[in-house]
Amino acid sequence: MSSSPFRFLMRPLLASFAILLSVSNPAHAQAADPLMQVRVDVVYLASDDLEGRQTGTRGELLAAHYIARRMESVGLRGAWNGEWLQPFSFAAHPHGGSKEPGTGHNVAGLLDRKAEKTLVIGAHYDHLGFGMHGSLHAADTPAIHNGADDNASGVAALLWLARELSVVPDLGFNVLFVAFSGEEMGLLGSKAFLEKSPVSTDKILAMLNMDMVGRLNAERSIAISGTGTATEWKDLLDRIRPDRFHFNYSESGIGPSDHSSFYLRNMPVLHFFTGQHRDYHKPSDDSPLVNYEGIREVGSCIRSLVLALSAKPALQFQKTRDENKQQAAAFKVTLGVMPDYVYTGEGMRIDAVIENRPAHKAGLMDGDIVVRIGSYAVKDVYAYMEALSKFEKGQSTEIAVRRKDGIVLKTVTF
Repeated sequence: MSSSPFRFLMRPLLASFAILLSVSNPAHAQAADPLMQVRVDVVYLASDDLEGRQTGTRGELLAAHYIARRMESVGLRGAWNGEWLQPFSFAAHPHGGSKEPGTGHNVAGLLDRKAEKTLVIGAHYDHLGFGMHGSLHAADTPAIHNGADDNASGVAALLWLARELSVVPDLGFNVLFVAFSGEEMGLLGSKAFLEKSPVSTDKILAMLNMDMVGRLNAERSIAISGTGTATEWKDLLDRIRPDRFHFNYSESGIGPSDHSSFYLRNMPVLHFFTGQHRDYHKPSDDSPLVNYEGIREVGSCIRSLVLALSAKPALQFQKTRDENKQQAAAFKVTLGVMPDYVYTGEGMRIDAVIENRPAHKAGLMDGDIVVRIGSYAVKDVYAYMEALSKFEKGQSTEIAVRRKDGIVLKTVTF
């Protein structure tokens, strides 16, 4: 697609936002207030008009053109010699849903500082449509999965960063802003991007990924994965962390999002995430539940990291232990809860208990902090996973959780 004619743009936005965003003139494609623009971006991308942004659908293409227009409005240029979209084909949906071949679209804009190296900042924009494979929606009837946190929030942060960094004249590298599609289908977009990258992959300094950054909690905790993929990451992050924030580090470069594709090509990566919640992969992941100021705060942390890295644009890549693969293979049972991955206290705090699963049947509650499973102490989420690996399906054991009124003991059957 060329840089000016956006022929396939969306139907008119919700009336309440019509005065904030003109879809017909790039000069008016962003609101004067950057925080209001974050809200506009999430509300549009997570609107029913886009029907869940499933890869290869009309809704995905509408979202792609919207993102391209927004990138153009902050001064980026199309990454592929002025073109904004990178089509990629898939033979059929690899996890169910449509059996027909289709075409997805990555979107990328370049901030060119005539530097030798390029930093990639990315976020996926696709979601589950009407509930393709991966939905946790209990009802049998299809429903639009709008994916406000997963991952309209990451795209809004991406566009906020593009606006912020575009006015920094002396960056030590170029910045390539990429909105990936096909992430929910198995990282298809990021893999396709690297096959036909608009910059040589040996010139990519690192990749920063944002996936589900729309639920920053009151403790201001951010889970940051990939800190072991470059020897410099932890020092840089410790230096830029605001006093009121908690950074929960994980070294592994492998995880269920697009940064993994870059790590597997021997590139340093970081992945930013504000935590799991009960609306994950459900129709209830809607824009009124998003913490918009939190998106801006996460973006501000990443902006500070980019500026700190710009002062000395060099990173030493290193391989990490594949924690995710080891953990997945380690246990045969599940408790049926969503762990709070950004919790930094002792124990494993439960973000949400899933109905009719072992934890629910045992009487565990949202907010419980698991401190012991059987005879195994649970100090953190990794100790929790290690403890689960000791049990077989059908076994029962005592579980100790901390609630406001003290320690509660329950019996769970896996």
